[in-house]
Amino acid sequence: MEYFAGLDVSMEATHICVVDRDGAIVHEAKATSAPDAIEAELARAPACRRVVFETGRMAPMLYHGLVAFGLPVVCIESRQAYQALKSLATHKTDRNDARGLAHLARTGFFKPTHVKSLPAHAIRSLIIARKKLVGQRVMMENQIRGLAVVFGVRLPRALNPAFIEQALRASEGIDGLSAAMRGLIAARGAVLSAITAIDADMKKLARSSEACRQLMTIPGVGHITALAFTAAVDDPERFRRSRDIGAYLGLVPRRYQSGEVDYTGSISKCGDRRVRTLLYEAANVMLTRYRGSLKLKEWALGIAKRSSMRKARVALARRLAIIMHAMLRHGTEFKPA
Repeated sequence: MEYFAGLDVSMEATHICVVDRDGAIVHEAKATSAPDAIEAELARAPACRRVVFETGRMAPMLYHGLVAFGLPVVCIESRQAYQALKSLATHKTDRNDARGLAHLARTGFFKPTHVKSLPAHAIRSLIIARKKLVGQRVMMENQIRGLAVVFGVRLPRALNPAFIEQALRASEGIDGLSAAMRGLIAARGAVLSAITAIDADMKKLARSSEACRQLMTIPGVGHITALAFTAAVDDPERFRRSRDIGAYLGLVPRRYQSGEVDYTGSISKCGDRRVRTLLYEAANVMLTRYRGSLKLKEWALGIAKRSSMRKARVALARRLAIIMHAMLRHGTEFKPA
């Protein structure tokens, strides 16, 4: 007899349900959301052919931890599981969700999703932290400008010492404004120091990675874009064709077809938004700043003449993603010809 398990994971506890081939429940339990606790609870039930749970914040840690114990773990997309679980149970509870996931494991009515490695998640965390700090820096600088303009002082937008000097000069002699300016400037300095430290770590990671060094041979692709792309792809072999990476990153047109209705819209914008943004910026750099002769650039400029520069950047970003994936798969450098 074959057995299948479903795990409904939360931050504190995980509900476990094991069913047989006919759908009869043979074991139900609740364990701490830790790989060793879940493995110990599953050991009390019959050996399972498949263990299914949804994507979420705990998914990477649990997946790799349970795989290390030798369990046949499968992670599925939460949006797909939501539609299936909604039709299986009237009341949404953790126990019912675990039962529904066990039935999905039994029927095979799901699409497995790739769980990235922990080093890839670590790089992604570094990129997210940098983006958040840059946003905080911009917010504080705008706040400083907004406080100064009330008193008729327009501060420069460039990041230079004149910005701080003029901000302090504008607040001299005004008690409340002076304290506010000094506090914001001190916070801005701390954020800038943190950004500088993260940039140094990211450059060090990019230099130590052979894959990143290969990707950085493409004009317009820097260390941040290379790190973000390698972390998003993780395993190049999981894509059967390089052109599939465009749909994975949301850089292909969205299509809707139903009966007589059939239209193609803008790009789907699925997948990792940060990687998509970085590829768009790399395409913009290639089109506007790179002065060398490049057939890829000429191809995108041809699209710009027929349509618009924005669509040319999106098309070039998708083409860059395809080329970068092929480079990762074959371990080659960019060839301008």
